[in-house]
Amino acid sequence: MAEKTIYVREAVDGKPIQEIENILNQMNGIERVLIDTDDGEVKIEFDEEKVSTDQIISALKQHEFHL
Repeated sequence: MAEKTIYVREAVDGKPIQEIENILNQMNGIERVLIDTDDGEVKIEFDEEKVSTDQIISALKQHEFHL
């Protein structure tokens, strides 16, 4: 199990937070997503045999989130 922390500018408001959680939780291999609404910190626990950090970042960028 791997863990990655990224900062998403939009992850400080309700609707974007829900969207981020939905995007990530639909990906195969994502185990857990925790978002700190104070600073936009997104902690992701995932199975690196099923999904890579690059795939996670790419999925967020495709939905126009700013990392």
